[in-house]
Amino acid sequence: MSELNQADLVYSPRSSLQLWNVFVNWLDFFYQFFLKILRPLAHHPFLSSKAISDGFKPLPVIELPEMAAEPPVTTIQIASGRTSSEGEVGSIQRLTVVLDLDETLVSAYETSSLPHNLRTQAIEAGLKWFELECISSTKECNGEPKINYVTVFERPGLHEFLEKLSQFAHLIVFTAGLEDYARPLVDKIDTKHVLNERLYRPCTVSTQYRDHVKDLLCTSKNMCRTVIVDNNPYSFLLQPLNGIPCVPFSAEQPHDTQLLDIILPLLKQLSEEEDVRGALYDRFHMPEWFEKQGIPRSCWTSSQ
Repeated sequence: MSELNQADLVYSPRSSLQLWNVFVNWLDFFYQFFLKILRPLAHHPFLSSKAISDGFKPLPVIELPEMAAEPPVTTIQIASGRTSSEGEVGSIQRLTVVLDLDETLVSAYETSSLPHNLRTQAIEAGLKWFELECISSTKECNGEPKINYVTVFERPGLHEFLEKLSQFAHLIVFTAGLEDYARPLVDKIDTKHVLNERLYRPCTVSTQYRDHVKDLLCTSKNMCRTVIVDNNPYSFLLQPLNGIPCVPFSAEQPHDTQLLDIILPLLKQLSEEEDVRGALYDRFHMPEWFEKQGIPRSCWTSSQ
């Protein structure tokens, strides 16, 4: 695990008993960790931040700290998120759902660096996968186009998730990956052509706190009806009230059920809200989380 405001921990066991206690404590930690993942109503899921220099080099997992026992840092004024009655749903603007790609919909690995045992275990466990040949815009020393070979594992339920979501939402894939890598990958997973738009790294913005931030105003002008699903919360630091931080996906999680069991029902519920921001604030309290990371409210209020 890595390191979101995490103090350095040094263990110096002086006896086998101490070593055993440390081991038991770590087992308990991971048990609590997986309980948080499996609880559909969890308010503070664990998150990850991924490196995006070439689209497939993940950084270590980071943790969204618990804040339930602490009072809010600021008072957030949000319009009433009244749920529409069945007869009124048709009059509400269609929900815009912005989907991250890496570690949210798929997990991609540079083929040459993918451990053989991980690949074998994932395939034997039933994960759908494919290999991708990405022709880079950069050239080799001999002038030939550079080719990257990538192995991609699809998150369980991906195609059903996209198809069902497209029935009530406008779908946009927004990735900080390079287009040379991301475009052919999205072609592979969007077999039924349900994605309405695709946005790549040039559409992201840089802030004083993070690079490659996804400003949702380039996807929709109506923030009342726009959400982003991303395993990296810093991606939506400009609009924290619109973010759904999801559990990161990797090939080590062949039995993951996040898309169909947690994210899809939540998005369906949000599709009936006049303003999604109230419901998302109640569930995740992301503005307070960002303030705890040293990112002030002034960074996002102008983008709401």
